[in-house]
Amino acid sequence: MGEVALAEFVESVERLADRFRAMPQSRLLGPVPGHTSRAAAALELAQRLADWAQRVEEGPQAPARAILDAGVFAVGDQLAVAGHDLVTALVTPSPYQGGLDTGELLARAAAAVGAVDALCG
Repeated sequence: MGEVALAEFVESVERLADRFRAMPQSRLLGPVPGHTSRAAAALELAQRLADWAQRVEEGPQAPARAILDAGVFAVGDQLAVAGHDLVTALVTPSPYQGGLDTGELLARAAAAVGAVDALCG
């Protein structure tokens, strides 16, 4: 996992978060395959990114913490925060990183961001 990969991930998360911040309510609430709305897809992605960050920081046995649904106009910010938290977790030494392939985790996270980007475009 290199700095370039991390920077590209942050850029893709920020780009997607900005798209959600700029979406009108009608698009945010519009359904997409597998989700009741684009906002729901973004919130689910934010939760996955947060779950991965927590796993890196606290290990797989840590009790899950849910990202609250703060409304459709907040999902862009929630997505950006979760993405940045994951990057911070990946670059900060943790005793739980020993069993993790952080490069693979970053690749999975990038793929998840790309999938939501394609789904909600």
